[in-house]
Amino acid sequence: MMDHMENFGWGMGFGGLFMLLFWGLIILGIAVLIKSLWPNNNTQQKTALEILQARYARGEIDREEYLQKKTDLESK
Repeated sequence: MMDHMENFGWGMGFGGLFMLLFWGLIILGIAVLIKSLWPNNNTQQKTALEILQARYARGEIDREEYLQKKTDLESK
């Protein structure tokens, strides 16, 4: 009779672990679903010209380099 009680105890331990794993996966799945449906403006793709204009506005490149790269982009 005691052997059955010991096996029952192990089953409850693993059952609790699997329950936590199950609910963790459910919550993770809901979070991923919400994130995929939520509009995110940061993921918009910028064109090469927009990136070039932003670099020029931040002062990363000078006017001559900006105009040369702009000409190169517009010729393609």
